[in-house]
Amino acid sequence: MKMKWTAGYENFSDAYKVRKEVFVNEQKIDEELEIDEYDENALHLVIYKNLKPIATGRLFEQDGSFIIGRVCVLREYRSMQLGSLLMDSLIEKAISIGAKELYLSSQVAATGFYSRFGFFAYGDVYKDAGIDHISMVRRIR
Repeated sequence: MKMKWTAGYENFSDAYKVRKEVFVNEQKIDEELEIDEYDENALHLVIYKNLKPIATGRLFEQDGSFIIGRVCVLREYRSMQLGSLLMDSLIEKAISIGAKELYLSSQVAATGFYSRFGFFAYGDVYKDAGIDHISMVRRIR
């Protein structure tokens, strides 16, 4: 396994391959919604196995807030704890660049996963790309 950080659209195709498979093909999210205005300025983390991108997530800052997003793992690799490795790495990176709080938009079905990393849900459930989501936050001590 190898992990690689990239910035913006540098080597973005590897992150996008994973995101397209999980979000577009598997979850049926409209492909036009998958790439957004945050990708250009985000830090992208990709995990590789034998040079194949198999997991990814991103971190970006918006108006002084640090946001984690697009965390996903290819189906055949989900039993390998790669989601946890992604989250630990994204959180560590955010702290290293000064985050005092971290935010994310979680699919409602995934809130249990994110709560294991200290995130708490707040606000009302809302639709994003046709899927129920809720905002979550983690304060850094």
